[in-house]
Amino acid sequence: MSTVIPYVTLAEPQYGEAVQVSPLVRRVIAKNPSKFTYLGTGTYLVGNGDHVVVIDPGPAIQSHREALLRAIEGQRVSAILVTHCHSDHSPLAAWLKEHTGAPTVAFGPHRLNHEWVDDDTDPHEPDPEEEALAAAARAEGDEPMEESLDLDFTPDIVVADGAVAATGPGYTLRAVHTPGHTSNHLCFWLEEEQALFTGDHIMGWSTTVITPPDGDMRSYFESLHKVAALPAAVLWPTHGAPVTDARPFIDAFVAHRLEREAGVLAAVRDGVELVPDMVRRLYVGVPEKLYRAAGRSVLSHLIKLAQDGQVRFDGERPGVKVRWLPV
Repeated sequence: MSTVIPYVTLAEPQYGEAVQVSPLVRRVIAKNPSKFTYLGTGTYLVGNGDHVVVIDPGPAIQSHREALLRAIEGQRVSAILVTHCHSDHSPLAAWLKEHTGAPTVAFGPHRLNHEWVDDDTDPHEPDPEEEALAAAARAEGDEPMEESLDLDFTPDIVVADGAVAATGPGYTLRAVHTPGHTSNHLCFWLEEEQALFTGDHIMGWSTTVITPPDGDMRSYFESLHKVAALPAAVLWPTHGAPVTDARPFIDAFVAHRLEREAGVLAAVRDGVELVPDMVRRLYVGVPEKLYRAAGRSVLSHLIKLAQDGQVRFDGERPGVKVRWLPV
């Protein structure tokens, strides 16, 4: 029997409003729903009174700019924390820094591996459903942006694992380095509420796409175990509802990934050589518009299995279109 992840349903968001979700935390959800962002990017504001920190300022759409301006009116933003530099998380950081003077804080900029050559197309290719949403956004004066790398982002302050990322009256946020989804991914630990802002490392509504070369399945497993060791009372993902029973939820994520890895290995041993064929075998019932992203995660599992000496690839480098064979 396969593991069932206890996903949490998010109620229809109050787009453009800063909603108090805990004593120290407010959330503003951007109107950028998609197959990767669920109902939209959740920007968090931590702190009370006139002193706040912003986590994941979000996509560069005008409606979200205006919502954040309303949310921080009369308050001083002391820091802008970024979990990672995908275009649904970091682009508004530059604008918010210019508006508030607050520094941006992250693990570091995205680092490209120029030796890696993908043998498939962009896994974040838009589909007709997304294009319809984009047209609706433009009609409202927004500029939609699908998930992609924000290569312009470089933080003012680089924080290491365990370092204090921001502090203020009544709150302390520490950096937790969680590579896997991206190599520069951070979560942020709010000590006073034992809360973890998980970015895309753990989402309440879906598993996370791990896309090589920057996405790394081995690192992702290690980061899941790292987060599971924290005494988290709640997980606040950038996409989706909060998770209030953290350890069983994370354990289910780990079990699901191990089952997927076993399925990938079994497929190779059964003579399934190509990633697209593995996806059709393993992702029964999943919409085809998600197949390309699923193929990237399968590829990440295959790279880990190759490192473990259980499979090999027929070619110069691992890829979606090369043949994968048992060892």
